[in-house]
Amino acid sequence: MSKLRDIYHTALPEKLPQQFRIFLGDKELVYEKRQSLRYGVNPHQQAALYSPAGKKAVMGNLKELKTGKQGLSQTNVEDMDRALNILKYFDAPACAVMKHLNPTGVAVARKNDTLREVYLRARDSDSQAAFGSIVGFNCPVDGDTAGEIVSTFVEGVVAPRYEQGAVEKFGEKRNMRVVQIANLDCLPKFAGGETGYLCLSVLGDGSIVVSDPYTTKIRRKDDLQPVTRRTPTEREFEDMLFAWYVCANVRSNGIVLAKDGCTVSVGAGQQDRVTAVKIAVDKALKWHAESLRGSVLASDGFLPFRDSIDLIAKYDVSAVIQPGGSVRDQEVVDACDQYGIAMVFTGERCFAHF
Repeated sequence: MSKLRDIYHTALPEKLPQQFRIFLGDKELVYEKRQSLRYGVNPHQQAALYSPAGKKAVMGNLKELKTGKQGLSQTNVEDMDRALNILKYFDAPACAVMKHLNPTGVAVARKNDTLREVYLRARDSDSQAAFGSIVGFNCPVDGDTAGEIVSTFVEGVVAPRYEQGAVEKFGEKRNMRVVQIANLDCLPKFAGGETGYLCLSVLGDGSIVVSDPYTTKIRRKDDLQPVTRRTPTEREFEDMLFAWYVCANVRSNGIVLAKDGCTVSVGAGQQDRVTAVKIAVDKALKWHAESLRGSVLASDGFLPFRDSIDLIAKYDVSAVIQPGGSVRDQEVVDACDQYGIAMVFTGERCFAHF
């Protein structure tokens, strides 16, 4: 049994090139190896981290302050990256707890919140799923927060900076990895800006799909289109924007329930939308059913039927943000009006199809 456990703690030597080049028309993209990774998605797959040559990078220029299990694996790097792609949207201190590229919980600071309290809200959104997680922050991490992090099993932490007391606390956990990043503001967020790079998706036969990175046109409540008789309250608008930014980084079909700047629960990666809603509701009922009342629901794609509305109405979910565009949009809007639920359309989809 110990030999089986050892494979997860042992680095797999890699022989990948120091550099590779991609030509897109007359444009040449050069990628340089930054470091070897412990292994890829699984322990028998070699892997290395590359970043674009001569450009500012976030994860590509990471600094390991503490290693464990002989360094970072591909899954660690990808979860850290996904956390930062959520956190980049928030100016206030925020925390994202990640597992398998999906957030188990996200929270942004309210008035007078300490960072430790922000972390606890994010972790306890789904404390079971948070076991063995990657935790990300968009702000410096202090000693009190670090002490709370090491009280449970966390694989790694990523943040722009750490106070001395935090580094000492993390030192108590032999296998925890601690990563420092810079240039978080370089990650693309909103439509119309310069993204600076393209996304490359490698298919099973070696073919490649090239695409723009995801950006959203949704910056503020004025970018949302109310479609129900009841207009959302200011608090609902704030929670809708929060939930939309989180939902954009949930595996599709993705559903996020949120309240007071914190996820209530997340339903991710389902083949049909109402099942994603059911999963999110069931998780909320398991951990903190009281938070469902007055929460908002974000959907990364349009709601094709009213069944999702009929379900969330039973638990007093008060508002919905979704792209719109279904042939049954009016049926869904009518269902919201029946229950007094406010709904807005974004006019865009935010699938994370990975």
